[in-house]
Amino acid sequence: MAGGHERSMKALKEVWRRAENCLCADCGKPDPDWASSTLGVFICLSCSGIHRNIPSISKVKSLKMDHWDDAQVQFLAKHGNAVTKAIYEAHIPIYYYQPTYNDCHVLREQWIRAKYERREFTEPGKQLPYSDGVKEGILWKRGRDNGQFLPRKFLLSEREGCLKYFTKQDAKEPKINIKIDVINATFQPVKIGNPNGLQITYLKDNKTRNIFVYHESGKEVVDWFNAIRSVQFHYLKVAFPIASDNEIKNRLTRNFLKEGYMEKTGPKQREAFKKRWFTLDHRRLTYFKDPLDAFAKGEVFVGSRDNGYSVQKGLPTGTQGNFSWHYGLTIVTPDREYLFTCETETDQLDWISAFTSVINQAMTPQEYAIEAYFKFKS
Repeated sequence: MAGGHERSMKALKEVWRRAENCLCADCGKPDPDWASSTLGVFICLSCSGIHRNIPSISKVKSLKMDHWDDAQVQFLAKHGNAVTKAIYEAHIPIYYYQPTYNDCHVLREQWIRAKYERREFTEPGKQLPYSDGVKEGILWKRGRDNGQFLPRKFLLSEREGCLKYFTKQDAKEPKINIKIDVINATFQPVKIGNPNGLQITYLKDNKTRNIFVYHESGKEVVDWFNAIRSVQFHYLKVAFPIASDNEIKNRLTRNFLKEGYMEKTGPKQREAFKKRWFTLDHRRLTYFKDPLDAFAKGEVFVGSRDNGYSVQKGLPTGTQGNFSWHYGLTIVTPDREYLFTCETETDQLDWISAFTSVINQAMTPQEYAIEAYFKFKS
């Protein structure tokens, strides 16, 4: 018996060490140490918890702590991540967001359920709930003034190229009509205080606006998210006919590069520093009094190093404004310097790293146009 167990463990380790199995099959996290004995995939601890909640589809075991018999090891050897992905990920729409281990639970759970439980990607041309070009339903929306979440009817239309919401079910005119090409959507469960919380950001008169929504159903809110991406993808295919699918995919919804509190002072650099919530959305640094504010108090354009932008650790010598946080940083632009302070050195270094990643990238023609707008308005 001991010899048989050792033989099984040796065979298991050989399969486990294959290059295809060195990343979690579902989120891409390195060094997965769990596997599904019914699907044949190698997965991380976090994804194994989601698999455990769909026991009719997946039975999971630890590769380190549990016993694997010969038949189970042979099953893993026959399948593995590459073979199983070829089956369950054969026909993923180009616009569908495939989450990573850095993404929130609801995105990862619905990705796993879509693959293995609903088998959404196993057949070509399958009709999917987010691929119709139109979606209508109720989302709970946070009120701009009172912070209360109330049910609102939302309508997404590829034909009209917009997202609308209505304050009443029978309302003829929408409260807001948002063009699809100015929308970003990103999951914000911690900020919104709901595991299915979704932040919809859009531009109106080239100024940032926020809508915070959720749905009780994780599937429904992720379907809304992918429906927005689907409509955006098809809109951009028409607008940019020579762009490749991957180029367009990279222009769909995106996570913010960084968010968090900093203190800032005004343009004279003598005013008291005020605590604000900052969001870095690529080249737009937007700040709010509160993380759940609908309207930004201001924005800073962050250009490229070649165009005179840089980030520096610390504040200029002789800075006069009063500040309570002592880890400063300075954004240098062709027109002025913006001064900020962070609560901790870790925050300071993280912000500097995020700004540096943006500043080191060359600007696109569209970004030159945005920069010109910022200069005009200032």
